[in-house]
Amino acid sequence: MICTEQFHKVKDASRTMCLLSSETINNLLEQLAKSLREGTEQILEANQKDLERMSEYDPKYDRLLLSHERIKGIADDIENTIQLASPLGKILSEKTLENGLLIKKVSVPLGTVGVIYEARPNVTLDVFALCFKSGNACVLKGGSDAENSNKVLVALIKKTLTDNHLNPDIIQLLPSAREVAVELMNAVGFVDVLIPRGSQNLINTVRQNSKVPVIETGAGIVHTYFDKDGDLQKGKQIIFNAKTRRVSVCNALDCLLIHKSRLADLPELVSKLQNKNVEIFADEEAYHAIENTYPKDLLKKADESSFGTEFLSHKISIKTVSDFQEATDHIYRYSSKHSEAIISENSKTISDFYSVVDAAAIYSNTSTAFTDGAQFGLGAEIGISTQKLHARGPMALEELCSYKWLITGDGHIRE
Repeated sequence: MICTEQFHKVKDASRTMCLLSSETINNLLEQLAKSLREGTEQILEANQKDLERMSEYDPKYDRLLLSHERIKGIADDIENTIQLASPLGKILSEKTLENGLLIKKVSVPLGTVGVIYEARPNVTLDVFALCFKSGNACVLKGGSDAENSNKVLVALIKKTLTDNHLNPDIIQLLPSAREVAVELMNAVGFVDVLIPRGSQNLINTVRQNSKVPVIETGAGIVHTYFDKDGDLQKGKQIIFNAKTRRVSVCNALDCLLIHKSRLADLPELVSKLQNKNVEIFADEEAYHAIENTYPKDLLKKADESSFGTEFLSHKISIKTVSDFQEATDHIYRYSSKHSEAIISENSKTISDFYSVVDAAAIYSNTSTAFTDGAQFGLGAEIGISTQKLHARGPMALEELCSYKWLITGDGHIRE
């Protein structure tokens, strides 16, 4: 096995985490944010080597891209994490039994968190900061697309740990070779939980093959329903933001559902999308509603493959629905249970949408771009969980904890 030594190192190092004080943890993160800003040019140089090996038309290109602004944003997220309360040692419940035993349920780290991810070098820093703050060691398996970026970032983290007299083995970056992912999925006894971040294919592969427990962070097939009672100006801004703010992220809008009574408003509703060269795949009714106003080279007729697709690019599908039921039926059929939205001024319709739709994050009259740990006030995130066991939605500090029972007696024995 290629990674046996690294697995042993991180397992041993994880034991040193439990005695670190909140002050020590926060000081290290503060130094890391500073080192990140100071090392910007070195990081960008490594990132450029990765970018040169990828077509700028690849949907993953934007995810791979680092810039001065993005590095500053990552450093800001680390500093935001410092401000958050420690999730460790919280008394979740406490009771004294009739026999005098004191029983406490207390939050503790998961232990060692493994993450398999693709061309997202920001994940390297987000994962470390959240794992370190929550008392977890971490094992990272990045994709070959971001190999140079990930190496320089992990080297920076390890140097910061060493400079602060902390064990650098609490973070391990595994080789980027694909066969290493198989080793990580079989690292029972070394890794406590495995989190895949990337394409639906990657997520499915990990879920189906891992012997290590998996927390699924699903792909985002995101819908917004423009209801018969939707406000046109709100809708116009929301749809533009949800689709174009960053097309390569999992909370970007993929499918617009529009009530058939509002088709006359569709030309204005999507008018701004042409400014970003968004290609529209419209069903028959929607196509005819905008064929004379939307650029012909950006307008196509939808087919079955246009729906249930996470585009990760400047593409969107439009589906005309006859009523609320048809809209929610469509979402039920195609949703990845990530983020879904409704635009409506009818409070009853919004309430019903909240109740009927099954997703980790459900919005009314706002952009789905807010599905993000930092935007939710969680500091940063390790991923968006679309499953229902343990964690759901943006996973941050509290979701990286489990709990244990502490039982205090005074010579008690069981009869």
